[in-house]
Amino acid sequence: MSPRRAAELYRAPFPLYTVRLHPRRPLAITAGGGGAAKTGIRNGVHFLQLEQVGGQLSASLLHSHDTETRATMTMALAGDFIAAGQDADCHILRFSLQPPPGRGAAGRDAGGEKGPRRRKGPSAAAQGETQNQTSEVTVESLHSVRTDFSPDALQKAVRFNADGSLLVTGGADGFLRLWEFPSMKKTLEFKAHDGEIEDIALGPDNKVGGSWEAVGGSSHSLSLPRPRCWSAPRTPSVQVVTAGRDFQCCVWQRDQLVTGLCWNENLPGIPDKAYRYQACRFGAVEDNAGALRLYTVQVPHKRERRPPPCYLTKWDGRSFLPLLTRPCGSEVVSCLSVSDSGTFLGLGTVTGSVAIHIAFSLQRLYYVKEAHGIVVTDVAFVPESQRGRELLAGNEAALLSVAVDSRCKLHLLPGRRSLPVWLLLLLCAGLIVATILLLQLAFPGFL
Repeated sequence: MSPRRAAELYRAPFPLYTVRLHPRRPLAITAGGGGAAKTGIRNGVHFLQLEQVGGQLSASLLHSHDTETRATMTMALAGDFIAAGQDADCHILRFSLQPPPGRGAAGRDAGGEKGPRRRKGPSAAAQGETQNQTSEVTVESLHSVRTDFSPDALQKAVRFNADGSLLVTGGADGFLRLWEFPSMKKTLEFKAHDGEIEDIALGPDNKVGGSWEAVGGSSHSLSLPRPRCWSAPRTPSVQVVTAGRDFQCCVWQRDQLVTGLCWNENLPGIPDKAYRYQACRFGAVEDNAGALRLYTVQVPHKRERRPPPCYLTKWDGRSFLPLLTRPCGSEVVSCLSVSDSGTFLGLGTVTGSVAIHIAFSLQRLYYVKEAHGIVVTDVAFVPESQRGRELLAGNEAALLSVAVDSRCKLHLLPGRRSLPVWLLLLLCAGLIVATILLLQLAFPGFL
């Protein structure tokens, strides 16, 4: 069998650091750049239109938004709003898609005729022009706030909550900051880690309300004091998980520590500071609407000549008890994504490889070694909405990966073939009849 190869979906003129897909539109947004260095490498956010062409998923550039001297390193998407982490700041952008010019007036010429009018032949001007049939994108900059205050300031992670009313940021200074959205009024700030915050995960039911709900924890849980704003209106009730470079992965209710995760408590052969948490994500559970899972990635803290394996851990998303831990290869994992249904996990590595694991057992279903020539900076699944399933075209999942090599690649997981129940019953019945006939031939008078 020949090795798998990932299709190149798009190549940007600058290094790519992040990619997001619109949940309701066939739109991928990817960003990056060369930063403030005067190397001639631009910085920007690219909007890509996804469509099926000849039975294959393809991408075309709709719009390029110039971000001047700022490279976008992290990005979150809520509807038509983008929170872009650029250096020490978070820039809020709003984009809109307009129909192509002339589409509404194409069927109306002077004189008020309806429908297309047949012409004798194209004019010279028409021969030299190609009519644009794609939508136009306009981008508006709304806010810019400072989200990190360390000497080497850098926003490392940004997330919206489920209803888009809150934005959470984490950076190199170890502080977690919560912002009301879209006003970008800071509502909470506290030191979450001694060192950089690598990743942030928000529970799906985080919202702004007038109540405070305590989160059940494991044996490591702390008792939470009664908050002063117990019945204050519009108090953020937020459940946040943070992964830091200080070997800690913590669950927070506002600024109160609920529990610290311990992935290796059932693996006594692994020292506490041999691994650190690299990524964390919440995910749904297929066919179980009330269940919730948290997934974390643990990578070796030190590089060794013979690299030890990285690990994936699945947690109960309510009690935060570890459910399953499995090794996921010796290549250091750089990024993690979970599909909408919670069925699949996407992984990228620092050596450019991409893998897809099944969430239930954490087993690997798909793997492309060195799909990119350098570190994979972000991965994202095609949404499982109605429009997203049209793009999948019968495939079970599609994962986009971006890397510093400026490429956006497509990874398809073909639909697993299954036999219908009626055919299985028919085969079983045929097998029983064949067995009886063979016994009758071997032992006359058997029946």
